[in-house]
Amino acid sequence: MLTVTDLMTVVPDTIPPETTLRDIIGMMKMEGYRHLPVVADGKLVGIITDRDVRLVMNSPMVLHERRQDEDLLDQVTAESCMTPNPVTVKPDTPAYRAAEILSMYKFGALPVVAGDSLVGIITVTDFLDYFAANHKA
Repeated sequence: MLTVTDLMTVVPDTIPPETTLRDIIGMMKMEGYRHLPVVADGKLVGIITDRDVRLVMNSPMVLHERRQDEDLLDQVTAESCMTPNPVTVKPDTPAYRAAEILSMYKFGALPVVAGDSLVGIITVTDFLDYFAANHKA
């Protein structure tokens, strides 16, 4: 049976909770990431997505209070805009179950944990790549 281990990115890049929005955006642009696990003291504490970043940049704090985007980039941290305690899967979770979770909750990614440790991340793109590679006509 196909498992999460077969499709996931092993030991993905992570960020600490105090990472600024400027650094998050820079990392996402440079590496092409849309999801970054947030890790503190070796434990997964959250996940931040490109959608989270867009929400912060379009928040009432920016739109109504006329705060400068530049201020936000250096003051907002991952901890303040991440999804805390995200839904996770284990390495031996059947791949179809991870796909069901991604679809059901409209997530783009799921952190993969073994015990308290982040060991990978599985994304919708991982499933698309697998499908494309294994179902050519």
